[in-house]
Amino acid sequence: MKLVTGLLSAALAIGLAVARLGAQATPLPQLPAEPGPRITFETTAGRFTIETFPLEAPKTVAHIVKLVKAGFYDGQHVHRAIPGFVVQFGDPQTRDESKRAVWGRGEAASSGEPIGAAEVTLKHKHRAGTVAVAHMGEPAKADSQIYIALDTQPQLDGLYAVFGQVIDGADVPPRLHVGDTILRATVREK
Repeated sequence: MKLVTGLLSAALAIGLAVARLGAQATPLPQLPAEPGPRITFETTAGRFTIETFPLEAPKTVAHIVKLVKAGFYDGQHVHRAIPGFVVQFGDPQTRDESKRAVWGRGEAASSGEPIGAAEVTLKHKHRAGTVAVAHMGEPAKADSQIYIALDTQPQLDGLYAVFGQVIDGADVPPRLHVGDTILRATVREK
């Protein structure tokens, strides 16, 4: 009887210890992150809104929001549109039709103030509606050119700073073509 009682006591002690360890190892549920600023782009093809990810890409979000508030994107044209891949804009040269051959290229194809940080993570994968900043090989030199993925693009994951997701008007980016106009961009902060 003493042997059975001893074994039961030992089993109970081990069970309690395992339960305590399990409780300690279980992560606490994470509170949802507060949504970031929302940017609405009014285009000749319609309107769409993105929600930004300031926790994952704080400098990128701050930079793009600053550009939007300054009216940087207003009047620009889409300079890249590949069905099923991406649509891209953010080159001030696109306001000048005579420079169409260089839209999206060179030093003049940006605001001239690179973000200066490579906020590239794998937290948000490239899927339809993902918004990221384009660069010419060096993520920290990304600036004003942004693109919207039109479908899942795993080959882009980990190479570009994803800073937002289209949350309204998802049917608009796939309808954009080279030469379509960004009429106005506005930001709504919380």
